[in-house]
Amino acid sequence: MESWLFLLAILVVAWFGKNQSLQIATVVVLLIKLIPNTNKILTTIGQKGINWGVTVITVAILIPIATGQIGFRDLWHAFKSPVGWIAVACGVLVSVLSFHGVGLLSATPEITVALVFGTIMGVVLLKGVAAGPIIAAGITYCIIQVLHLSLQ
Repeated sequence: MESWLFLLAILVVAWFGKNQSLQIATVVVLLIKLIPNTNKILTTIGQKGINWGVTVITVAILIPIATGQIGFRDLWHAFKSPVGWIAVACGVLVSVLSFHGVGLLSATPEITVALVFGTIMGVVLLKGVAAGPIIAAGITYCIIQVLHLSLQ
């Protein structure tokens, strides 16, 4: 019962915050929960959903290359400017942080609740994008390492 209330609370916050992505995601999860014997489906989505989402985002990012809007010339020009180099460095940094974030999320599921809450607040209050939990987990991992904190 608690999970239903929690999800409904998230839906209300998403509605007030006018965040369509969070509304759709919450409704999808609630609909799956309505179907009897879907624990295995929910578990599978919970375990593999992030990878599926990254794949969908990657496909969307590759579309301009497939349509010819972006080519080798654009890549070459990116390396001719400081902004291009900064973008490459940030891409590398985010991928490394995400790697550590995924590890942190699987090792300490209790942190997931805080990260999800923070992400929801950022999405609703600051008009952020809900891609943040993995990156937030990666940043959390780095801070934990720098401050030599224990995960217990």
